[in-house]
Amino acid sequence: MIIAGEASGDLHGANLARELKILDSDLSLSGIGGVGMAGAGVKLFYDISSLAVMGIIEVLSRLKDIRAAMNILENRFKIERPDLLILIDYPGFNLELARRAKKYGIPILYYISPKIWAWREGRIKRIKKYVDRMAVILPFEKKFYQGHGFEVDFVGNPLLDQVHATLTPAEFKTRYDIESDATVVGIMPGSRRQEISKILPLFIQTATRLNNEIDRCVFLLPLASTLTEEELKEHGDKGESLDIRIIKDRRYEAMAACDAAMAASGTLTMELAILGVPMVVSYRLSILSAILAKAFIKVKYASLVNLVAEKEVVPELLQLKATPENIYEKILPLLVNRETSEAMKKDLSHVCEKLGKSGASKRVAKIATEMVKAR
Repeated sequence: MIIAGEASGDLHGANLARELKILDSDLSLSGIGGVGMAGAGVKLFYDISSLAVMGIIEVLSRLKDIRAAMNILENRFKIERPDLLILIDYPGFNLELARRAKKYGIPILYYISPKIWAWREGRIKRIKKYVDRMAVILPFEKKFYQGHGFEVDFVGNPLLDQVHATLTPAEFKTRYDIESDATVVGIMPGSRRQEISKILPLFIQTATRLNNEIDRCVFLLPLASTLTEEELKEHGDKGESLDIRIIKDRRYEAMAACDAAMAASGTLTMELAILGVPMVVSYRLSILSAILAKAFIKVKYASLVNLVAEKEVVPELLQLKATPENIYEKILPLLVNRETSEAMKKDLSHVCEKLGKSGASKRVAKIATEMVKAR
């Protein structure tokens, strides 16, 4: 059984499912995920579109869906007792699910660690109590866990396997009827509904400023699997005067075609880094969620790119600093100054060198089959 709660987890879960099927075509896979996992042959008990939220207050608004999904899974534990439970990130849900699974003697593999090195480090006690094996994807995580007396496997970053553009920027422009000399800017507000409502309006307002400053400006907005075009339009309706292309497929090709991007903090920033796209990172939670989180956060940076680099490679504009004026000020030099853009691309390349080797999904699939055979 594989459990993912967000678009990035669905992507990793789908790739893992394919690798598991290669190792054993007779495996029966089920769980929670999205269109990616469903397409990879995973029987879904619940769709992730109702579960993808971040922030203490925001979670409360989805509590009914979260409880329903949790109860469905516990019932499945009683009925079929899977040979292995694979949890992918999504710690608030998955750590509670791990506790329940242990009551039924189900072995647990956690793939992609909760960010306990960033906040709520005390959760290490629950992980050591309920998780049998952990596969981490960031280089500093192995050392963190070892410091707590918990051995983990560093499997490399799965994004190295899946983040590839099959079209060059020039080819993408031709296919989507974008002028060859147009400036292309990414609008990438995340994959959660709450992110769209808080971040997309900021990016649209910034885009309007850029459009007034730069001739022939085209904006690309890749559609996450957890969202609909209608949801994007609901919060981006003030951008009618802009040339915004919502891209429903060829997501990585769209990213790679951007001269620079406005991005929500999250997995997205690492995807852009692998593609070598300069970016400005922004994020907003509700005020109460931000205040509550601040008491627990231990790291200096919010974006994965800066955490891996251990320095500020990409600008971070969070909460009250996330304004159209500030985003515009940071992204404009990346679009009009070649030296500024190239310097960031060089730093992004160094970040990617730290991510390990490709083949993460294969390594995790091998660990999973070992655990099943060991039962």
